[in-house]
Amino acid sequence: MIDNVKSLEQAVAKLDERELKRFATWFAEYQDKVWVKQMKRDAKEGKLDFLAEEARNEKRAGTLKEI
Repeated sequence: MIDNVKSLEQAVAKLDERELKRFATWFAEYQDKVWVKQMKRDAKEGKLDFLAEEARNEKRAGTLKEI
């Protein structure tokens, strides 16, 4: 694992400005996909249920803030 990360760091350090921008864009999109996948998994497993319950409680109490 460490060797893989080190290899990636070295490869990224060698990129020119255009390539680095392209890589940064790709990596940001990749991270977004990973995050969405994790959120879907967490929602399916009920790990986010507390957020809905909290919102319902705040609505009942009249303290729910619109965003």
